[in-house]
Amino acid sequence: FIVKALDNYIPPTATILDIGCGNGFMSLELGSFGYSVRGIDISEKTIAKARSLNKFEHVSFDVMDAEALVAENKKYNAIICSEVLEHLHNPGELLSVIHQTLADNGRLIVTVPNGKGPRETFITKPIQWMQKNDGLLWKGIHGLKKILGYYGKTEQSEADDLGHLQFFTKNQLERLSRENNFKIVKFGKANFLGDVFPFSFLLNRSFKLQDLDCKLADTLPHYFTCGFNTVWQKEKGN
Repeated sequence: FIVKALDNYIPPTATILDIGCGNGFMSLELGSFGYSVRGIDISEKTIAKARSLNKFEHVSFDVMDAEALVAENKKYNAIICSEVLEHLHNPGELLSVIHQTLADNGRLIVTVPNGKGPRETFITKPIQWMQKNDGLLWKGIHGLKKILGYYGKTEQSEADDLGHLQFFTKNQLERLSRENNFKIVKFGKANFLGDVFPFSFLLNRSFKLQDLDCKLADTLPHYFTCGFNTVWQKEKGN
C-alpha cells in the first residue's frame, strides 16, 4: 500500500521522512526503490538496530523526538507514520508537527490498527488487561508466549513499551485528520486474521496465506480488518 501510494502521489526524487521508524524496515524497503529516506525514532535501541541493517547511502537514521523537526525548518515530500499514533497520549500534537514539516503538495501516509477489529479485540486489549492485573492468567500466557517464541518485542521495533493507548475506528481516524487540518484521500485495509493468534502462528510461515488473508480483508466490510492504511493531504489551517 505504501509503495503504491508513493508511486502515485510523489516524484521518484522525493525526500521521505519515516517517523517512529523502529528497526528501519520500512525506511530500508523504500530505500531499495531509490527513495531518499530519513528514519527517526526516540528509541536508541531501534535506531541502533536500523543503522546496523542499513546498506544505503541515501537512507539515514537518527534518535530524535518529532517535535525537534520544526526547528530544522525542512520540508518533506512524504511522511510515513506507520503504527505510531496508537501509542501516543495525544496524537494531535504529532500531527501538528507533521503538518508543519510536510510540503504543501506532499502526502502523509498513516497506518493504524482498527480499534474494533480482530487484532485489537482478541489480542491487544485482553493482553493489556492481563498485563495490568499481573495475575496468574497473565503469568501463564506470558510463559506460553515465551515457549512459542514471542518475547514482547516485534520484528519492527526493539522499543521497551509497545502498548496501545488509542483504539481508532474509521470515523475517529477521519475526525482526527480533519481536526488537524488534513484530509484522507485514500483508504485501504490491512489483513483479516493475520495478527490474531493462533492464526498468526500459521500465517507468519506462509506468504501465500498472508496474501490470501489480505485479499479476504479487502472483500469484507472495513470493521473486519485488523488495520487501516490511509493517505492524507494537507488542508489549510483554521
